[in-house]
Amino acid sequence: MARMEDLFLIVGLGNPGRQYENTRHNAGAMAVDRMSQRAGAVWTENKRFTARLARGTLAGRAVLLCRPETFMNSSGFAVAPLVNYYRITMERLLVVSDDADLPLGALRMRAGGGTGGHRGLESIGQQLGLRDFPRLKLGIGRPEGSHGIAGFVLGKLSPEEDRLLDQTLDRAAGQAACWIGKGIELAMTNFNGTLEVPEGSESS
Repeated sequence: MARMEDLFLIVGLGNPGRQYENTRHNAGAMAVDRMSQRAGAVWTENKRFTARLARGTLAGRAVLLCRPETFMNSSGFAVAPLVNYYRITMERLLVVSDDADLPLGALRMRAGGGTGGHRGLESIGQQLGLRDFPRLKLGIGRPEGSHGIAGFVLGKLSPEEDRLLDQTLDRAAGQAACWIGKGIELAMTNFNGTLEVPEGSESS
């Protein structure tokens, strides 16, 4: 078992419940699911931290994956107790979320910065008492025309969008492994960007 100071924590944001599975707003949660496959980690319910947790190994390092079982807007109430209990430094915390300001297929890792109005990131920042923690944003795009953003982010993807997201999730898992093994600068340089939309298909 890894010492606490050696442990990395990756949090994937989303809403709990079957009705929210595979919706755009749950892209962060889907990304840590993909990371769990790469890490050989098995998910378990943890009522103490109001989260699903999975322990495994990425890039040869011990990693704890987390899917908060709070709703998105209260994510900090699951994340802050985990950070405090395992004494996670901010350099070893990565929060993965969706981002409607980025096109579908985009990955953007940053060492810190603003929340862009994302309620999950805002909640974590409030509960940690700081906002400069590494985050990985997965683009989900915005609706065209007058369609509301709330219904859009909680909606399902088309088959073409789903294929593009699947590729993005694989790339996100690779970026997380690079972040752990080689540091955030190389992870940003090597992975930030937007995947090409497959020919003959459309993204949001």
